Amino acid sequence: MNTTTGASPEDLRNRLVDAIVKEDTIGVRDARVDTAMRTVPRHAFLPDAPLEEAYANKSVTIKENPDVDALPLSCASQPDVVHFMLVQLAVREGDNVFEIGAGTGYNAALLKYLTGPSGHVTTCDIDPDVTAYARRMLDANGYGDVRVVTRDGALGAPESSPYDRVIAAVGMWDLPGTWWDQLAVGGRLVVPLRWRGLSRSVAFRREETRMRSDSVKMCGFLPVIGQDGERNNYIDDNRLVRLYWDQDQDIAPELLRDSLSRSKSVAWTNATVGPVESFDGVWLRLSATERQTCRITVNPAAMEVGLHRPASPALSPALVEGDSIAYLTLERTAENPDGEPRFRLGAVGYGPAGTDLAERICTQIHAWSPARTAEPVLTAYPADTPDSDLTDGAVIDRPSVRLVITY
Repeated sequence: MNTTTGASPEDLRNRLVDAIVKEDTIGVRDARVDTAMRTVPRHAFLPDAPLEEAYANKSVTIKENPDVDALPLSCASQPDVVHFMLVQLAVREGDNVFEIGAGTGYNAALLKYLTGPSGHVTTCDIDPDVTAYARRMLDANGYGDVRVVTRDGALGAPESSPYDRVIAAVGMWDLPGTWWDQLAVGGRLVVPLRWRGLSRSVAFRREETRMRSDSVKMCGFLPVIGQDGERNNYIDDNRLVRLYWDQDQDIAPELLRDSLSRSKSVAWTNATVGPVESFDGVWLRLSATERQTCRITVNPAAMEVGLHRPASPALSPALVEGDSIAYLTLERTAENPDGEPRFRLGAVGYGPAGTDLAERICTQIHAWSPARTAEPVLTAYPADTPDSDLTDGAVIDRPSVRLVITY
């Protein structure tokens, strides 16, 4: 049962939306989304959470994973992420919308508010416990006209198609062909897409023979069940350093077992960032230029025994070739020791090709620095599209789609 010791749910809801709007993480506004989030009661879809938690800007787990080392099976997404993905989706009154990942039912309720009385919303999830929960919450809060189905989201819901808008609330490694068939030409797809170890909310506009992005924003979502194209493994005997890569990449972690014990090569640039300034665009540029871009995750214990610190130990971009590896790093500059700290960006390499890999990362730091907010364009084509019909850029092949990343 929701309880509170102070503000009303309405006040808490307005404070949350005010904070999200003030932060403005994507630089695009939609007043209708603001109104929806001020109106639909998130706490009513999280009856076991205290009011303050329901209106905190954080995700809330609704179904734990029996594997204690694994991610939860279902969550209520972080509100600011919900907000900017709905802005990306640009729902209109009367739209027919399909959602993959039912969660608590809260996002479907927001979608129904945005589509209005003449619109239609279908939400689905592969887990019957999740859809049962969403159904109960939607019915209890006056959204009985939202359709809830239990199935693999990759199958879509052809019985209610074509859709004007499709949104996924789970991380996708591939874009199923069924979504192409069920999304109307001119419609929009917003999906947390995973490639080269990173995850971004990509807003696509459906064209006749392709889908082309007009918004690419940072996000993190639980991966969808059933897509297993991502790989990961440790590259040290102490299991402190882990790589994440895609199945189409020629990466063999066993070749890197001895690389981190060899001498290192550090290369620096003149690009600097403040303590809360994002350097995430470097990773995006690497994914558009270097086929062997992947992700490295380092346990703090590895740095205690001498490993050079990655820029972000939890997730940093890396390049791997054979028995060599390099990754993004940073260090505090000596300038303004009494002012706000600045950190210069560089790369550290290990193995025979480590120096070259580090320099290649620095090349992309230099490309990113003068245009730090620039976003790549992702163009998606059906998997059988010949090379001659693709736009210029880095091509990443998936079972159902060919992605082209272009700056």
